[in-house]
Amino acid sequence: MSTLRVGIDVGGTNTDAVVLDDDDRVLATAKRPTSADVTEGLRAALDAVLAELPEPGLDKRVKRVMLGTTHATNAILERRALGRVAVLRLGAPATTSVPPLSEWPDDLRDTVAAGTAIVRGGHFVDGREIAPLDVDAVRKFVATTPADAVAVTGVFSPASADQENRVAEIIRAEIGDVPVSLSHEIGSLGLLERENATVLNAALYGVARDVTAALRGALEARGLEVETYFAQNDGTLMAVDYAARYPVLTIGSGPANSLRGAAYLSGVTDAIVADVGGTSTDLGVLVGGFPRESAAAVEIGGVATNFRMPDILSIALGGGTIVGAEPRSVGYRIGTEALVFGGSTPTMTDAAVAAGRGTVGTRPVPEEWRERLAGAVRAADEAVADAVDRVALGRADRPLVAVGGGAFLLADQVPGAREVIRPAHAEVANAVGAAIALASGRLETIVPASGGGSSRARLIDNAKEEAAARAVAAGADPATVQIVELSEIPLSYLPEPAVRLHVKAAGPLARQAG
Repeated sequence: MSTLRVGIDVGGTNTDAVVLDDDDRVLATAKRPTSADVTEGLRAALDAVLAELPEPGLDKRVKRVMLGTTHATNAILERRALGRVAVLRLGAPATTSVPPLSEWPDDLRDTVAAGTAIVRGGHFVDGREIAPLDVDAVRKFVATTPADAVAVTGVFSPASADQENRVAEIIRAEIGDVPVSLSHEIGSLGLLERENATVLNAALYGVARDVTAALRGALEARGLEVETYFAQNDGTLMAVDYAARYPVLTIGSGPANSLRGAAYLSGVTDAIVADVGGTSTDLGVLVGGFPRESAAAVEIGGVATNFRMPDILSIALGGGTIVGAEPRSVGYRIGTEALVFGGSTPTMTDAAVAAGRGTVGTRPVPEEWRERLAGAVRAADEAVADAVDRVALGRADRPLVAVGGGAFLLADQVPGAREVIRPAHAEVANAVGAAIALASGRLETIVPASGGGSSRARLIDNAKEEAAARAVAAGADPATVQIVELSEIPLSYLPEPAVRLHVKAAGPLARQAG
């Protein structure tokens, strides 16, 4: 008997849910307004999609739930529900001129930092120690700095994680089972950005625990015993225990889900994707079925980080965008405020209906509004064409896949795209992306640029094995994990030529018995 899985994606305006079977067929979909606390909207969408199943009792065959959520992002942006973190850097005497969290907004630093310290330690880029680890200083700091979690960042720890791992052992011996974030498991090269990501991760442990408990409570209330997975920012999944260790990786999962869902629903693996929501349109690029990643540092809540995120361009165009106003949206109130729903606020949904691009609503568009709305459509088309040109990077041979609840706003022909594809179930592409995602693991380290013989080959093989092990820890089936990305970037100004090695492994979740 086929098992079922549920994909849920929490957006700024709506929370979407889908049910898929083992053959990835969409059996039910639902869209509900996102609630102020996120959790209630999540529960409403789950209840609604299970109620839409074609046969009674099918909900008992749900065995997995995949969630893409904004909980972590909201917590950082709102400075809410964040834990207090003891921030420890292994980098004296090399890095004392720039203290930890120096560039953080004052209010966020005051909320998160329980204390900071820089102790002797760290490595050079080739793995040699800058200084031996000051074990006594580590013990003194963790013993005298009460905190909800500890964040440990060593200079060039992606090249050698020995000191960070040793500090984790010391912390467990000194203060017991407090959560510890180690930077070599979270960020890539670049000390300050990696440190920032590690501290944010440590601050989010409580948020991850709360959202996991809320989701499990909603599932238990329906009598469902399921495996739970969280979507992460590269368009893949991680098991709930893995997400509890690395909650910062859930940031940016929404756009990644939309891109992955667009790839699956359209059958196209190389394309531009426009996800049109109620407030904004997010444009990204599919490369081999996965989101093109941003090469720039990603700023979250005023903090620069360096973990990989989808390369997304957002424009202020959505179904709820108010015509003639500064970029502003009616959001989830569109069902009462838009003209086609009997309201008095002209929106881009009204403009699209007036232009014959959709049949949404319960009322016709008033004649006195039509000329003004036609001008709004022309301006929107120009904004979309400009955005497509910016993300296409000179290539005009790719199709544009239109997804999201407001996808009907887009014209049938968009300059810079070969064609516009509108797949079935496009309105819930983000939830589909969560449901069909693979589990993955990644590793970044440094290896010799050339030569080295068997030593270089062994280092690369070890990196592949570690990335595959991380994918399995995230929930992938060990028998099907593959290396899906292997890149080498030369590093300059070193006495011995070296490269930054990035490895990503991914694989599907194992099928379950019915």
